[in-house]
Amino acid sequence: MDRAKWIFSNRWCLLIVASVLFWAKTILAYQLDFSLGVEGTVQRILLWLNPLATTLLIFGLFLYVKKFKPALVVLFAVDSINTLILYLNILFYREFTDFVTIKSVLGFSKVSDGISGSSFALMSPHDVFYWLDIAAFLVGLLYVLTKKKTVQSQPIRKSAAVAVTALSILIFTINLAASEADRPQLLQRTFDRSYIVKYLGLDAFTVYDGIKSAQANSVRAHASSNGLEEVTDYTKEHYAAPDPKMFGIAKGRNVLVIHLESFQQFLIGMKVDGQEITPFLNSLYNDKQTLSFENFFHEVGQGKTSDAENMLETGTFGLPQGSLFTQLGSDNIFQGAPAILNQTAGYTSAVFHGNVGSFWNRDHVYKNLGYQNFFDRSYFDPEDESLGYGILDKDMLKESVGHLEHLQQPFYAKFITVTNHTPYYTDDKHFEFPSLNTGNNVVDDYVRTAHYLDESLQQFFTYLKASGLYDRSMIMIYGDHFGISDTNNKDLAKALGKDPNTWSEFDDAQMQRVPLMFHIPGYTNGGIQPQYGGEIDVLPTLLHLLGIDDKAYVHFGTDLFSPQHDQTVAFRNGDFVTPTFTELGGKTYDNQTGQLLESTAALTQEIKKDQQQVKKALSLSDKLNQENLLRFYTPQGFTPVEAKDYDYHKLDEKNSALETKKGVKSTSIFSQNGGQTTTDLYPPQ
Repeated sequence: MDRAKWIFSNRWCLLIVASVLFWAKTILAYQLDFSLGVEGTVQRILLWLNPLATTLLIFGLFLYVKKFKPALVVLFAVDSINTLILYLNILFYREFTDFVTIKSVLGFSKVSDGISGSSFALMSPHDVFYWLDIAAFLVGLLYVLTKKKTVQSQPIRKSAAVAVTALSILIFTINLAASEADRPQLLQRTFDRSYIVKYLGLDAFTVYDGIKSAQANSVRAHASSNGLEEVTDYTKEHYAAPDPKMFGIAKGRNVLVIHLESFQQFLIGMKVDGQEITPFLNSLYNDKQTLSFENFFHEVGQGKTSDAENMLETGTFGLPQGSLFTQLGSDNIFQGAPAILNQTAGYTSAVFHGNVGSFWNRDHVYKNLGYQNFFDRSYFDPEDESLGYGILDKDMLKESVGHLEHLQQPFYAKFITVTNHTPYYTDDKHFEFPSLNTGNNVVDDYVRTAHYLDESLQQFFTYLKASGLYDRSMIMIYGDHFGISDTNNKDLAKALGKDPNTWSEFDDAQMQRVPLMFHIPGYTNGGIQPQYGGEIDVLPTLLHLLGIDDKAYVHFGTDLFSPQHDQTVAFRNGDFVTPTFTELGGKTYDNQTGQLLESTAALTQEIKKDQQQVKKALSLSDKLNQENLLRFYTPQGFTPVEAKDYDYHKLDEKNSALETKKGVKSTSIFSQNGGQTTTDLYPPQ
């Protein structure tokens, strides 16, 4: 007790102990939880050095407080807040392979309503070490504050406190100078947040992010129509005219978009214990009525599912930080697919989702996109079983048809599945498929939930055929983003026939492939398409298949079937892939061998050209969205969407809000079936 009393009465000792322990926790996180790509002696030294400067600067604040007990409270508060920031970044990184930003924090409340238990699934046994010192500190603090006899401690001279602050600034300056020498223009590389953390530390990144966020808000407030010209010049120049043979092959058909949650391309054709994981999707993928893509990549950032939806609906990229849906979706002007299809071809629109409407801020964003109907969790049977992020997909799809049959044709309807979502909850009742045996529960159960999703789609297609909707529709199926994160890929490697010891960042990049299929019943010239593309290319491709030219709209992708299609696929962090090579953080890999390519003058020139194109597209998309520039641009014949025109809470159980106006003949499948429901055509579960 005497030793503890001495520690708590000596401010220098407190500063050293608290700083060293926090430094140790940070290094532990660097080594076990973050993948920062440290290379060489200089980067390794900087990694170990970077927590010292900001830790001394922040923790040293308590030296300026003269009275001991208030000073002790200040140190505890600073230590606890810093530890909380560190730990939140750890959990966030495990889920998103990225760091917490101001935008992601501000948007959390709009996402958190739909989260069920996933935070606990992200925790690890070694996490206890991040909080042990805080617990010990709290015990000591309570002892001091409740002790009748005041623990004495002499205040630190102001000059000594200033010296500590000056020392921390000096260390940071040296750190920054060495970092800039090793990585020039470090603070200007807005796509590379991991570099800021690797070189300068988490606290420095948090401050940097706060400054950049404040600057972005200022830019948005002062934006004008003058900033739009550069954007429209780029999209007009980048426009790819449709292939006449493909243009309009699905004109007038209903469009059913099936959003495969966390579904990666490697699942197609893969087997476990001799059994196909996705036999139904495999059959669609190889069907001559399907246009399937084998080199299609997701391009999401922190917004994950919402980023994928944004690219699908608007043809613009997600944000470099946070989610566009949660940060800007309530206020931005969009020219989204639902509105375009409604105004150009008379499409009705709806979304079906087994989670709460506020998840990813959808209940607000969908109105701005022009979705006329949104059936969220509240429209489904309250007795339906839920796992993770919403009701089970089989229940969601089956109950959706009760609303779908009342939609006026042609319609644009999106179904967002959720059961195949990390951490891949399973039970023996619904998930009979065998798991993998890697020892990693996330990886092992991923194939089981994917198989369940496949069964769900097969049942849904059975209904479509029985009801007559199948032959009148085009079904677009796509995977939104990765299901297995980079941190778990090595555990998956053996199941893919690869050596975990040789797994590289190139392999991680190739794992960004996700399925894209356009299934058009009656069309017989389908097949597997070799061209490279990404989610940003979906909207212009979809519109052209429906016979609608997208030239008047601001889209950053190109029609996948166009002879002028741009096959350079941009990742949200600025890396990219082409049909011949993959560029990752300044390293170029050969797509055929996975090996690093030797630099040549011709290759360097090609990479530079592609890199400039990628950065320009990402930066202009960010400019468009962050400054809300579409408020200054309305294509000819397009009417801006009015969110107030939609109220998703007034869609009654009989779907009367979906029926056509009085005196106009209904085109719904319900009306065409003589006013009889088609729900009994759905196969039993």
